[in-house]
Amino acid sequence: MTSQQRVVVIGGGLAGLRLAARLGPDAQVRVLGEESHAPYNRVLLAEVLAGRYAPAVTALPDPGPVLRRGVRAVRVDRAERRVHCDDGSVETYDTLVLATGSNPVLPPLRGLFTPGGRELPDGVHAFRTMDDCLALAAAVRPDLRAVVIGGGLLGVSAARALAARGAQVVLAQQAERLMERQLDADASALLHAHLNSLGVEIHTQCRVRGLTTTATATPAARPGHAARRVTGVELADGYRLDAGLVVLACGVRPRTGLARAAGLDVREGVVVDDRLRTGDPRVHAIGDCAEHAGRVYGLAGPALEQADALAAVLTGADATGGARGAGYSGTRALTRLTLSTAGTAGTGPFDLAAFGEPTPLPGDDVVRLADATRRTYRKVVVRGDRLVGGVLLGELSTVGALARGWAGDEPLDDLFHLLTDDGGH
Repeated sequence: MTSQQRVVVIGGGLAGLRLAARLGPDAQVRVLGEESHAPYNRVLLAEVLAGRYAPAVTALPDPGPVLRRGVRAVRVDRAERRVHCDDGSVETYDTLVLATGSNPVLPPLRGLFTPGGRELPDGVHAFRTMDDCLALAAAVRPDLRAVVIGGGLLGVSAARALAARGAQVVLAQQAERLMERQLDADASALLHAHLNSLGVEIHTQCRVRGLTTTATATPAARPGHAARRVTGVELADGYRLDAGLVVLACGVRPRTGLARAAGLDVREGVVVDDRLRTGDPRVHAIGDCAEHAGRVYGLAGPALEQADALAAVLTGADATGGARGAGYSGTRALTRLTLSTAGTAGTGPFDLAAFGEPTPLPGDDVVRLADATRRTYRKVVVRGDRLVGGVLLGELSTVGALARGWAGDEPLDDLFHLLTDDGGH
């Protein structure tokens, strides 16, 4: 890439802005950001909802005129190398980068939409954007009955945040335990108990069938919402939960519509190779929308690594300033969540971390340390002399050291030392 080549990035989130920053001030980069807000770190939205952070705390560095806010790309013309936007403007590119992120999954619930409509009832919220977060924060109040649908990472984060705001929170999880993709049964049970201590009522193996609503006499309070308000949640067994607020935390799905319409290869995400290229060598994809080696990560860490790797590819330099630009070989992703902090409801800090392969294969060694009094749990899976996965809960000082050893694929020297409280120091 030369300084005369024009790079257009569709998506003004973490990945898109990181790429623009890495390409440097001399590059001809234009980032199209659909949201009108100043750029923010989506990872911190749960802390904003909980009242711990003001929205300004989530701000990312201002990219200046590189970013066009409030502009949505509606069509990619690969033959002409043009991106058409919803305001009628057209951006011409030499290199196009799709960093379109993901959309919340809206489950097929009875009563979620009216026939032929796509407007949510008042009181029903997704939890993905700053607008979602601010709308939820404005709607929640002490003692309001809130039902969170989904017990994965997003649902657990939302339930904790609403409880911190004083709501009466019910969490409905279809699977048999919370965060079943990341946690084993013992760790999930500890998480369950911790959320209970925050006042969250949890129903597992609980399938939500639909919503009950009532018509409102006035127009909907929020754009995109119908003139009806949610009153409850119906479960598959016929039980009904009263609800003044419902949060849909059923996961996310890569935003691939632009890529699919442009004729690019899309499976779960936009398919890319080790240089983060699609089948069109002028078009790349990074972040939540990208599928590399059959995997869509949907996490901030991999999105940032992909942005760095693509910047190195486009400039012909590696991350340390060399001349390799070798590309992207995948990310060893760590999931981490802080569920409470000193000064809030509950029993103090309670960290959760999961990485790698927490389910052992035949021949693997498993080491567990549990302290019921302190409510800590640490399990790691060792294959030969390598740490291949783990789950840790509680007030942990060892997460950093374990994660570094795992991410670096380094031989283990003293596993017990890493698992004890002084292991990270």
